[in-house]
Amino acid sequence: MPETTPSQTVGPYLSIGLPWPDGPDVVPAGEPAAIRIHGRVLDGAGNPVPDAMIETWQADADGRFDHPDDPRGAVANGFRGFGRCPTDPDGNYRIRTIMPGALPGPAGSTQAPHIDVSVLARGLLHRVVTRIYFEDNDNSRDPVLASVPEARRGTLIATKAGDGYRFDVRLQGEGETVFFDV
Repeated sequence: MPETTPSQTVGPYLSIGLPWPDGPDVVPAGEPAAIRIHGRVLDGAGNPVPDAMIETWQADADGRFDHPDDPRGAVANGFRGFGRCPTDPDGNYRIRTIMPGALPGPAGSTQAPHIDVSVLARGLLHRVVTRIYFEDNDNSRDPVLASVPEARRGTLIATKAGDGYRFDVRLQGEGETVFFDV
């Protein structure tokens, strides 16, 4: 019987090779509309994941993306819309950005302001993808959020926390963050 090759995880190299100095800063220091999103990445037992990578992609305040395929035109003031932050030894991350605008949705609907999030970490062969919605926005008519069972929607909502918004990512187990199949 032939022997199989042992499986291999991605490894702890994400936090070594992928960050860059202004990666967590989607907007520059001093941006008057800046908000801070911070939280922790936790494993299924509730332990911090010290070598995960959080990537964010979002629209500007007018709901436009920094992408040539966005038919609504260019973004304001060179807004790049992309952030990347490794977690620290306690699983913490932080992103400085702005509140995104509402987006057009399928069949003429409107998507509530949100930020798309990819999480990469050891033990994951592929990234997991989720969204951050904000508790102080009207999320009631968002078609994507409405597709999530009501009991699990709270895992997608960032809550106000003194100096910004808190959004923890639970990779599995009780309170697992909703991840989307993309």
